[in-house]
This record gives sequence, structure tokens and C-alpha cells, in this order.
Amino acid sequence: MDLLRAGRRLEILTLSWNVVGVVVLVVAAWNAKSVALAGFGLDSVVEIGASTVVLWELADVAQGRQHAALRLIGIAFVVLAIYLTVQSSVVLALRFHPHHSTLGIVWTAFTALSMFLLARNKSRVGNALANPVLIAEGHVTFIDGVLATSVLVGLLLNALAGWWWADPLTGYVIVYYAIREARASLAA
Repeated sequence: MDLLRAGRRLEILTLSWNVVGVVVLVVAAWNAKSVALAGFGLDSVVEIGASTVVLWELADVAQGRQHAALRLIGIAFVVLAIYLTVQSSVVLALRFHPHHSTLGIVWTAFTALSMFLLARNKSRVGNALANPVLIAEGHVTFIDGVLATSVLVGLLLNALAGWWWADPLTGYVIVYYAIREARASLAA
């Protein structure tokens, strides 16, 4: 029971971080006109959905709920991948130059660190509970940390070197991981 409680706490912490993150990222993306920040904000919305689904699943670990929960997570990643592919392609084709975002840089740096720590703990608790949904969501959280790191690099390249195209290319990195996670979740 303590492990189940720990799993719920980890999900509530992830959920809370991402709710705040959506607000921060919307402001940062809007001000900088950044595809990477907007995409990462959408990834945070997917993470909110995933955490909500995991909390729902942890309330009753029936096998039917686990399958449905994994499918919902997978569908959310498909939608994210489609949006970012279109948005990044349009930005590159139009050669749109995003502005710098100190807020985005700071937020993504803290998010990367937080998500890697949360992912490690979710994996540990999920394995101890033998809960495939919590383990899968731990992978999603790890990917969120990778994406935060990728977005951070893109933002820094834009801010420090003027490489405007690093921002939409970061969107494609998110697409790659979104497709990978969608496949894994939908195949389960």
C-alpha cells in the first residue's frame, strides 16, 4: 500500500509541475513566438493527461483499465506528433525567426532536472508494484526530461548563436520521441 501511495504522490507531483509548466510555457512561447516552447507546452498537456490517466488507473488496477490507460497515452502522443510536424514544417518553410526567451530557458532547465528525478522514482515504484502503466508513464516522464533538454539546447542556440532554425528543429526531436512513445503505448 505504501508503494501505491508513493506512485500516486509521484503522479500528483508530475501533474502539478506540468499544470504550472503549461502556463509558464504559454507565456514564454507567445512572447518568443517559439515553436519549440509551444510544442513543449503541448507535451506538458500530454503529460498532464498521462498523469491523470495513471491516477485513474492506480485507483483500480483492473487489467481493462491498464490497456485503456496505455491507449489514451498513445493517442495523445499521436496528436502531439501531428501538430508539431505541421507547425515545425511551416516555421522552417516561412523562415520565421523566434525571439529569445530567458523564461523558457530557465523553465526548461529546471523541468529537465525535475523530470529525470521523477522518471527514476516512477520506474522504481512501477517496477516494485509490477504496474505497466506507471512504468510506461515513467518512460513518458523520462522523455519529457529529454525533450526539455532538447528544447533548452534549441533555445540556447537561438539566443547565443542566432540559429533561428534550431527552434523548429527541436520540434522534430519532440516528434521523434512522441511517435516512439505512441507506438509503445498503443502496442501494449
